[in-house]
Amino acid sequence: MADLIVKAAVKEELNDMNVASDFYDALDEEVTELLDDAARRADENDRKTVQPRDL
Repeated sequence: MADLIVKAAVKEELNDMNVASDFYDALDEEVTELLDDAARRADENDRKTVQPRDL
C-alpha cells in the first residue's frame, strides 16, 4: 500500500496530541477508500476528472 498521508503534517495538524503508530495505517486506508469512491463516482458520470462533488 502506498503512503498517501504525510506523517509530519498529521502530527502538526493534531497539535500537541500523541499519535499512535498504527493510526497512520488506518488513516491511509480511509484516504484510499475515499479516493476509490470518488474515482468510481466520476467514472459513473462518464468523467475522467475527479471533482470535489465526487467526495
